[in-house]
Amino acid sequence: MGRPLDDAGLDTIFRTARSYNGYDDTPVTEADIRRIYDLVKMGPTSANQQAARFVWVLSQEGKDKLAEFATGNNPDKIRKAPATVIVAMDLAFNEQLPWLFPHVPDAKNWFADDVARHTHAFRNSTLQGGYFLIAARALGFDTGPMSGFDNAKVDEAFFSDQPNLKSNFISTLGHGDPSTIFGRLPRPEFDQFNRVV
Repeated sequence: MGRPLDDAGLDTIFRTARSYNGYDDTPVTEADIRRIYDLVKMGPTSANQQAARFVWVLSQEGKDKLAEFATGNNPDKIRKAPATVIVAMDLAFNEQLPWLFPHVPDAKNWFADDVARHTHAFRNSTLQGGYFLIAARALGFDTGPMSGFDNAKVDEAFFSDQPNLKSNFISTLGHGDPSTIFGRLPRPEFDQFNRVV
């Protein structure tokens, strides 16, 4: 049975954590992103699908390339961030199930239907993207998730050799600059968006 986090842990992951628009100059290293992924992969997915694929953009060349396909204020955020990650989904994730979900030998065939496979890939890669946000925060990093970009152009630029991969969302990553965030936006009380039956 798990032990609950203390208030400091809950603050780090949820209550005082924010989406950042800018970062300080502290670099994000390959060792950092490997530590983040080692937590992300432990989060549960349906039938251990592990449908997300991550492209960690650390080079300025890569960030400039990705920024070309972003909209609004996002290009500048991407260019200036220490790192950006493309959270993508593998529409052929079921090909990996024989080793990811070995106790059901025919699990791959559960997702033979294109529509069902897309639904599961999107759902589980989004879930893993959420794990990324939590893992990064838990390790002392800040994030700036965004969907303001042209998915088709990102896919063409970064996944042209892997047509089964499709971008879901992207996020900047680093150590946040507090001057770049806005005031906390409203959050609903329990009774507003919940019911118990």
